Amino acid sequence: MESHEQLVNYLISSGVLHSPLLIDAFEKCDRIFFVPDEFYPYAYEDRPLPIGRAQTISQPYTVAIMLELLQPNIGNKILDIGSGSGWTTALLTTAVGASGFVEGIEIDPSLVEYGRKSLQKIGIDNASITQGSSSILGKPGEIYDRILVSASALEMPETLFDQLKTDGRLVVPVQNSIWCLTKKEDGTVEGYGLPGFQFVPLIV
Repeated sequence: MESHEQLVNYLISSGVLHSPLLIDAFEKCDRIFFVPDEFYPYAYEDRPLPIGRAQTISQPYTVAIMLELLQPNIGNKILDIGSGSGWTTALLTTAVGASGFVEGIEIDPSLVEYGRKSLQKIGIDNASITQGSSSILGKPGEIYDRILVSASALEMPETLFDQLKTDGRLVVPVQNSIWCLTKKEDGTVEGYGLPGFQFVPLIV
C-alpha cells in the first residue's frame, strides 16, 4: 500500500475496521506522522515499524482489531498504556471527540517526547502523554471508561481492574493473546482472548 487512503480501505475491506467512529479516526490520523523519517516509505505497509528504544508503532491491522474491541465512545475518558509513537493516542482522541480525553503513558522519556511531538503534528490538543513508572501500572486512584494496553503482559494485569468504571472496558495483550474485558456492576471482570498475536513486552 502506497497511500493513507489505500491503508484505511484495506482495513475496512479486511473486516477489522468497521465502526463509523473509528473509520473516521483512522481517516483523520495519517500513520506517516507517527513513524520516524527514515521509515516514511513504509508508513502504509501493514506491519510494525521501529520507533527507537526497541519499541515499535504497531501493525495497523492489529491496532484496528484492538480499538474495535475497546469500543471508544464520544466523551470517554481513556487511558492508553504504552502510547509509544502516539498513534493510538491520536486515534482514540479523535474517536472520543472534544468532550472526551485520552491520557497516554509511556515509560521511556524519549518516547514521551516523540509521542507529544507526533500529536502536535496533527493538532491533537485533548490528550496528554506522560512518563510512567516501571513499578506502577496505569494511574492508581483514577477511573477510566476504557483502558488500552499496547504491550504484552506475562500475566493478567489485575491492578488495572480498579482503574476501570463499571461497564468499562479493558483491552490488553497477555502473552500472545489480546484480551477484551468488561467490568460488571458487582466489580467482577469477564471477557475473552483472541490468540495468535505478537507484541513488545510490557515493562512493569
